[in-house]
Amino acid sequence: MTQQTPIRRVALSLAAAGVPPLPLRAGKVPFGNCHVCKGNACGGRPNMKTPGPCRCPDPCHAWAAATTDPAVIVSPPWAAAWRGAVCVGYHPGGAGLTVVDLDDADAIAWARIALPATRTVATTRGEHWIYRGAMRSVNAVRPGVDIKSTMSYARYLGPGTGTMTALPDAVRELTVKKRPTARPAPHLITLPAGIGGGECRHRTPTYLERGIAMAEQRITEARSAVHTTVYQTFLAVLSAHGRCGCLTDAHVTRLFATAQAKGETVRHCADAWTNARTVLGM
Repeated sequence: MTQQTPIRRVALSLAAAGVPPLPLRAGKVPFGNCHVCKGNACGGRPNMKTPGPCRCPDPCHAWAAATTDPAVIVSPPWAAAWRGAVCVGYHPGGAGLTVVDLDDADAIAWARIALPATRTVATTRGEHWIYRGAMRSVNAVRPGVDIKSTMSYARYLGPGTGTMTALPDAVRELTVKKRPTARPAPHLITLPAGIGGGECRHRTPTYLERGIAMAEQRITEARSAVHTTVYQTFLAVLSAHGRCGCLTDAHVTRLFATAQAKGETVRHCADAWTNARTVLGM
């Protein structure tokens, strides 16, 4: 019997658990189509977008090569691929799973607020949150967040920690395309007692309007760390305009709507606003 490499042993273990593995080459990408199937000339495979009669024995067709059949994994046609593999990938949708790929600390902070806890696997830069249930895969559903499930693959980085929970609607909703005219409903709040009533330093409404416009621009132009930008912007607005009574519900609604347009949740906006008020003693 051929001696198994550590990578192939992991693949066989995953297959035994019902998770279809596939070899990943340098760059953590699947092996490309073989010469016969190059450019999908074979017509594809039944589980691909383009159905076809292809029965290629080589591990081509990217994620569609993932299999739970141990005989295929140890077969000679796959031997070269496993020898050249640098790590193991798997097809989450084939196991009835969905991976929420959080690429950085800001995305993780968002998930801890917006999504229910589930099994978590640490990655090089972030985390994989794994849920029971499959759905379509979509990249960049919000900054630093990809959805990997059907017709996609994820790198296997270990079993992770925590209890796997059912795929929530909050994850499915991330892939729903919003119409260009549709905008998250602004969260209306009432300024609590204690804000306002101080001496107004704004001799003209222009000063306040300019400040709100600059705050909106700062949030809109944020390319990363959106959570932090929103909080710091709220803090700056409250510091400059929060004590004199000029800041109204209409101004706050504008700020919340701008943050929501960048993908922030109503809850995060409210938390950021409350935290800023607390820091300023309001």
